[in-house]
Amino acid sequence: MMSANLIVICLLSLCSLSFSQECNRELQENVDFPGTDIKFLYSSDAQHCQQLCTQHPSCLFFTFIRADWTRDNRHFYCYLKSTPTGKPNVETPLLGVTSGYSLKPCIPDSQLCFSQVYQNIDFPGADYRFLFTADYEECQRVCTQEPICQYFTFANEVFANTVIRYKCHLKFSWNIPRTDIVERKAGVTSGFSHNAQMTAQNYDTVCRSKLFPGIEISGQNSLVLDAASPEHCQALCSHHHSCTYFTYVSNTFSCQLKNNPNQMVTKARDGYTSGLPTRFCQPDNNWLKVAQEGVDFRGSDIRFELMDDADQCQRTCTDDPTCQFYTYVHNNFSDQNYWRRCYLKRVITMPALPKVTKLTNVVSGFSLRNCNQLETSPV
Repeated sequence: MMSANLIVICLLSLCSLSFSQECNRELQENVDFPGTDIKFLYSSDAQHCQQLCTQHPSCLFFTFIRADWTRDNRHFYCYLKSTPTGKPNVETPLLGVTSGYSLKPCIPDSQLCFSQVYQNIDFPGADYRFLFTADYEECQRVCTQEPICQYFTFANEVFANTVIRYKCHLKFSWNIPRTDIVERKAGVTSGFSHNAQMTAQNYDTVCRSKLFPGIEISGQNSLVLDAASPEHCQALCSHHHSCTYFTYVSNTFSCQLKNNPNQMVTKARDGYTSGLPTRFCQPDNNWLKVAQEGVDFRGSDIRFELMDDADQCQRTCTDDPTCQFYTYVHNNFSDQNYWRRCYLKRVITMPALPKVTKLTNVVSGFSLRNCNQLETSPV
């Protein structure tokens, strides 16, 4: 939260610009916004890149390198960018790229639908399940039906490796907010938007949450994340494809996801809480309303505003559709320069691709879950 670079470069100037700029959805083909990169991610196309920029806390515009780029092998690179003015320092013509702006100033899309499929494009990595299907349409239907699946790649009937023809690769990415760094810090309060989305879809059955206070589950960790509470850790476990149970360490905010479907070995240990994931049910998300005193959620800042108390900060985050969590700095914090600051925060929860490459005779695409929900929602 308190990074000097982030505060000077972003919070004082950049992040507030997204709320004062006009909505600009236009994509500029063969136009480059050179320099001022924040980071690069992989994208399937310019529209996906634009949504990544929109969900990234400080991205204001971007340049995407298309499949027809010929200068080097940086195909499908999505460069996220920002400047103090909120506009590119320069625009130059360049074949093979598409540039555009964050949609933060626009009315936010409640559900992102990526319906296009990509011929001869591979989304390598992040596989959690394989099966064989008659065509890519069936592969996409399976991905759409499985809440964990976010995207897929299908090898068609003439793929070079004959033994994996018709193979459907289902792939995972996080679709719920994850706090980057959680640490104890006197004089701050952190919490979540009460509207934070912790489920991919709604279920009729209410979950029976199972937590074991004072218990550690032994065994190797498959993944360790930061989490604000045991309930937050349980939500992370419930949304990860390989998590069979978890252990949460209160002193370090460590959420240890474990994968052992054969046995569960427990032992008593103070300061530890273990539990089981919930599946295909509607969880009790009341823990989202619990403010964490003396806890800092570092990083992922959209902007900060001066406010009177943590309750006002929480309400502001809840009312802001772009905010997922927050940290408020009280007047007893060690550095007076930060007093009364409410840091509004978010992370990317849309399908994030670890890599995109060209590959002959495969088809890749995304789950149509959100597209189907949009089709069935009332007008």
